[in-house]
Amino acid sequence: MVNTLDRRTLLQIAGASAGATVLSGALASSGTAQAANNTFRHGVASGDPLPDGILLWTRVTPTADALPGSGAGPQVQVSWQVAEDPDFATVVASGALTTGPTRDHTVKVEATGLTPATTYWYRFGYDGAWSPTGRTMTAPPVDASIDRMRLGVVSCANWEAGYFSAYRHLADRGDLNLVVHLGDYLYEYGTGEFDAGGRVVRPVQPAHEVLTLADYRIRHALYKGDPDLQALHAAVPWAITWDDHEVANDQWSGGAGNHTEGAEGAYTDRLAAARQAYFEWMPVRAGVGGAIYRRLRFGQLIELSMLDLRTYRSQQTSGTGVDDPARTITGDAQMTWLKNGLATSTARWKLIGNPVMIARLDVGSLPAWLLGPLGKLLGIPENGGVINADQWDGYNADRNELVDHIRANGTRDVVFLTGDIHTSWANELTTRATGTTTPAAAEFVVPSVTSDNINDFLGLPAGNGLSGLATGLIRSTNPHVRWTELDGHGYGVVEVTPQRCRMDWYHLADRTSPTSASRWVTGWSVGTGSSKLRQESSPLS
Repeated sequence: MVNTLDRRTLLQIAGASAGATVLSGALASSGTAQAANNTFRHGVASGDPLPDGILLWTRVTPTADALPGSGAGPQVQVSWQVAEDPDFATVVASGALTTGPTRDHTVKVEATGLTPATTYWYRFGYDGAWSPTGRTMTAPPVDASIDRMRLGVVSCANWEAGYFSAYRHLADRGDLNLVVHLGDYLYEYGTGEFDAGGRVVRPVQPAHEVLTLADYRIRHALYKGDPDLQALHAAVPWAITWDDHEVANDQWSGGAGNHTEGAEGAYTDRLAAARQAYFEWMPVRAGVGGAIYRRLRFGQLIELSMLDLRTYRSQQTSGTGVDDPARTITGDAQMTWLKNGLATSTARWKLIGNPVMIARLDVGSLPAWLLGPLGKLLGIPENGGVINADQWDGYNADRNELVDHIRANGTRDVVFLTGDIHTSWANELTTRATGTTTPAAAEFVVPSVTSDNINDFLGLPAGNGLSGLATGLIRSTNPHVRWTELDGHGYGVVEVTPQRCRMDWYHLADRTSPTSASRWVTGWSVGTGSSKLRQESSPLS
């Protein structure tokens, strides 16, 4: 039997409530508001929806000394409820979980036995106080025919560089089924080390670079205290992966560019601390051995593969070293998992949550496969001169392997959703195998929520001449880059239907303002059976 969910049903699922902000407001007017604010001061969140279940998260502060990273406070039991209505008149799942200082008083619950494609409300309780109410939804059945889904897409939220207005605008939409966060959920730097073009908008805690388990816990708590972040977590489930700054800048399997062995302790200790805090504080499932790459299925419409491009990658290199087939960005096991999943998926759209850009970015040199022997003589990498070896550009063998596999299996309707680069891009994925005119997939790249981009690094206003010159240079040497904008901060909204996958880009008026407005910039789409992009003339309605 095929389950059918039409557009109206999916909209009702996404917009069944006026949003978690309204629910929080209702709580604020009740007698338990202050107790809840003190006890559940880091909000609630849900993630990784399945047809019959959802992951729920919160943190409890049972005593005044039980602060994040303190290691203090008692072991306590926290209750949880899932209901069909925001008043909790019909509770369909409930339970209790013991937490304490060994897990930084965080609570992560797998609520199961739920109905597919259903909106639910959830909350946590302790000592007579209830948390703010969260709203979430389960995934549709695997065989459901779905008319439409909408996803919010975000990346790179730097606390010291501004406010998280992008999250607020997404929370206020009321039409999203999921938020996809592509990494750099937080940053590890000390205050003033990476801010808003030299200006600290709001200082981080702890003030120094985070190194220890206590440090990472405190930094996670800081971010979870942001009201806009809390609102978006409470409004819709998230699918999240990490990039490098959840540990340290330019992380690879054996270290990181922003880690000095010895002076900053052992990298293995730092990595273990960062990972422990991450899994305590994030609504993310961990697989065998703590693996975070995973798939989420949404009926017949979408299969979403969330990648981990830090844990298994080889150290970054340069020159023709990027062509070395022994080097990897995915690791062998994850590459096999990804290729097999793409080849066997029965979903219409194969979306890939991709932390770093996979499309080529060449400036000033043609790829060696066009230059022939001359390219090898000049020492030019196979797919062209590498500007940022931290992206897939630095791992040509893996990119070629993946593209060759997509083409060999006739896999269609693959779209990469990408973050990391702080700027906005609509790309067609081309390599030696595809030539310059037959892309294997499409890629939509979201800008940063707040982190510095081109004009910020230059100390110039948005839309300046140098940014425009760089845009023109990129486009002239990269015809597969159909559109790019290098100055804006904001977010993306992806609409997926059986006929097309479309991303709309929204940029903030001022990332340093807590009340910043946003504006629609453009939209690009790809139709089924094609990887060629088309620009849209008006926003999604």
